[in-house]
Order: sequence, then C-alpha cells, then structure tokens
Amino acid sequence: QVQLVESGGGWVPAGGSLRLSCEASGTSARIPVMRWYRQVPGKQRELVASSARGGPTDYADSVKGRFTISRDNAKNVVYLEMNNLKPEDTAVYYCSALLGIMYWGKGTLVTVSS
Repeated sequence: QVQLVESGGGWVPAGGSLRLSCEASGTSARIPVMRWYRQVPGKQRELVASSARGGPTDYADSVKGRFTISRDNAKNVVYLEMNNLKPEDTAVYYCSALLGIMYWGKGTLVTVSS
C-alpha cells in the first residue's frame, strides 16, 4: 500500500512563491508517474503538472512558466515549485502516484491573497 504525504502549503501574497513536497512510502518500486492536481470547492480536480520518471514533464496551460515539477527518483519524492502565484491558484493541492493503480495524498491547502 502506497502512502503519499504532501507538505509545504500555506498562505502567500500574490506574486509570492511556495514549494510543495510529496513523499511516497510503502513501496520500494520506482514510481513511474507522479503528478500534482488541485481542487477548488465545487469544482473538478484538475491536473497541474505531471512527471514521468526519466521522461517528459507536462503542465496545465494556466501554470506554464510559473510552476516547475521535479522529482527525487531515488526517494520517490516529487516537488512543485510555484512562483508568481495568483489568487486563482488558491486550492487544495494533491499529489498522485501511478503504480499499477492511482494513489492519492490527502492534500495541502495553498491560499494566495490578492
């Protein structure tokens, strides 16, 4: 059973930066794909960034040029560096790991004030 724990959320003024981390435990396998999603109450969860181990990264258009996803593959840790944050980035951010099935973390709240 894979467990994912996110950290690094918080409050930040518009234009600020945050770095989210997500560590996977419960497996010795190298997780092929790790992603970040976000969700605002009343809206669907949306994909923010995706990282395939040894492969390309992909971003939602709304965060391209501002967010960067990276991984420590040896530790099954994924990061999301978020710069020039905007109020519309306010959401709960979830980490996911694809290892046969999709696993999810419990999320970390990011609040960007205007």
